Amino acid sequence: MEASSAPPPAALVVTGRITRDAVPRLCAELELLLARSPDPATVYCDLSGVVHPDLTAVEAIARLTLTARRTGIPELPLRGTPPELRALLELVGLGDCLTYGR
Repeated sequence: MEASSAPPPAALVVTGRITRDAVPRLCAELELLLARSPDPATVYCDLSGVVHPDLTAVEAIARLTLTARRTGIPELPLRGTPPELRALLELVGLGDCLTYGR
């Protein structure tokens, strides 16, 4: 069997409670991750460690998605999205605009 030569996907891992001050740093981290990735289209955002999601978390996800689009990536898949955060994303009308992975 031939081994796959595709690089493994890279992830921006977001943990804890997301604060407003953290949003620009997260966007900068994503830009760096996309720039360093051999295949930026495989980069995803792991939200499994997010606690107490609120509208600041929604803003962070919206800004991360825009950051990815500005670098030429049409979508930033979200993985491990807590149910509470998914509900907030749906409530503000972003649920259909995002891609959820496993």
